[in-house]
Amino acid sequence: MSVPVLVVTGFLGAGKTTFINQLLQRADGRRISAIVNDFGAINIDAELIADAADTVVGLKNGCICCSLQGDLLRTLKLVLSQPVKPDHIVIEASGVADPRGITETLMDPILWHDIRLDAVVAVVDADEVAANPARLRDELWRAQVEAADFIALSKTRESSDEALRAELVWLNKTLVFETDGDALPIEALFVIDRPQPVPGQAKVGASRFTSIEWQSSGPVTLDRFQAAIDRLAPKLIRAKGIVSFVERPGQSFLLQLVGRRATLRPFPKFEPDCRLVLIAEASVLDAAAAHAGLAEITAS
Repeated sequence: MSVPVLVVTGFLGAGKTTFINQLLQRADGRRISAIVNDFGAINIDAELIADAADTVVGLKNGCICCSLQGDLLRTLKLVLSQPVKPDHIVIEASGVADPRGITETLMDPILWHDIRLDAVVAVVDADEVAANPARLRDELWRAQVEAADFIALSKTRESSDEALRAELVWLNKTLVFETDGDALPIEALFVIDRPQPVPGQAKVGASRFTSIEWQSSGPVTLDRFQAAIDRLAPKLIRAKGIVSFVERPGQSFLLQLVGRRATLRPFPKFEPDCRLVLIAEASVLDAAAAHAGLAEITAS
């Protein structure tokens, strides 16, 4: 099974290291390896994270979106060669990195079967943007935000700029959450590879988020499945599951939907039943309507 990779990007000083430490402190038993890229000869960020992660590897004196791409590949192979593979890998990008270069590296055929890009989180310093509105026009800042699946607003205790939130939603059109105060949506950021749904509806983390589970005792038709997911996708933060299609006998597929990005790739072994977990903000997703839509997939 491939190891999911979470890329954390954000401008210099946005609070990426603090954000990663928050994630690691709430790992709930997950084995997490961190790869940290500090733009300088001394990698301070790796030292700040070292006590919280299972494995920490620092890349220094360069940017992994460009000059250190080869080092990133070698580092990923090193992490994956450990006796016990991590459950998740977190990559902290340098503040001067365009995350698109990193995501391209993660698509390298050498690592295709061992890792997969799970999500990109952009950390945005709300105080800094409020004090320097010109940041909104910075090409690198915008590239980091636009490439992200989720946006984490840091340092919001002193700033409640609704205009910034509106700008971020307009640029990104996906989940924006604060890192101060309320609990991070860990279940949205770290989703298990093999969902094990239970009947009914369950809350995910804080009451802001909810999950819906669906299962089928046999394969489903591809067109009905696509139609149901297309209707639900605009309201979802995450969707993950294993599905089998009537049109592809003997083959199962792993569905991954993160923000605006969705993939359907072959699953290592055939499983005749289908299982799916959907995660959304409770105020956005109508649970009854979602269940009704999913029921149509298996309707005779």
